[in-house]
Amino acid sequence: MPKKVAVKRKESDGFGKDRRRKHHHFLVTVFYADGEKFGRVYTDKEKATRFAERQRRSPVVKSARISLVS
Repeated sequence: MPKKVAVKRKESDGFGKDRRRKHHHFLVTVFYADGEKFGRVYTDKEKATRFAERQRRSPVVKSARISLVS
């Protein structure tokens, strides 16, 4: 009887078989104290994080969130 070998599967990055997709999109949403909202989309998570941190330092910003869009 042949010995069964455990197959190690590659971790999925969420792109599946769609070869056109090469990066994710990160939406930075900034909420201001007067109720306004502003959003900006980045393809680089590091740039999105830096932008959100920079906005959080402003006295008129209530919060800044980063969400994965695609």
